[in-house]
Amino acid sequence: MKRIIRILFVLFIFQSIALAGFSQDMRALVQKVKAKLDLVNDYVAEGKMKTDVAFIKAPVGKVKIFYKKPNLFKLKRDHGISILPKGGVSVNMSSVIATTNYVALYAGDAVIDGVKTKIVKLLPMNDNSDIVLTTMYIDEPNLLIKKAVTTTKENGSFEMQFSYGAYSKYGLPDKVIFGFNTKDYKMPKGITLEFEDGDKPTAAEKLKGKKGRVEITYTSYSINQGVSDDVFK
Repeated sequence: MKRIIRILFVLFIFQSIALAGFSQDMRALVQKVKAKLDLVNDYVAEGKMKTDVAFIKAPVGKVKIFYKKPNLFKLKRDHGISILPKGGVSVNMSSVIATTNYVALYAGDAVIDGVKTKIVKLLPMNDNSDIVLTTMYIDEPNLLIKKAVTTTKENGSFEMQFSYGAYSKYGLPDKVIFGFNTKDYKMPKGITLEFEDGDKPTAAEKLKGKKGRVEITYTSYSINQGVSDDVFK
């Protein structure tokens, strides 16, 4: 009996060491991805946004997006409806991995849009963090996040998929597809709604329990040219 207990204990120790090794390896990968994203101090981007939410018919609209390290983010839309979590976390992965106090665990491999990725689960160790868990699908050779699923304390879970092109050397996407379940959002805290026709309360009620999708296609970036803090006020 004692021998069996000793064997189980040894196996537990080896398993713990193996998990620690995976954690350390994945942390190194996450830090490389972060270093790439950190090349961008600020940017101003232009593009088009398509909103697809039940009960809302929104035309494709032009958007202008401002970002400044570490987590200042603002999206301006010409008109119509904008639905994004406040803080810009949906299209700005820099803010998700800005913290240094986290555990990064290897969770297997997956193919996203024909690209082999490593699945990394990121668990913030800060009790005050709104983010509970982020699962990232990382294209390791190119240090690009192809997909991310984030669970928060206040605003439910949401998923992002990223496509890259001309600005991949900065880790900046050409397209972001953001999906979420509106029932997980506290209104108006967790969601930004801009209505042209003044029927905000009715539309907000209709959003409850529905799924939403926001697609942003970027047409240009102006990177590291300086962005005033006044833009974000």
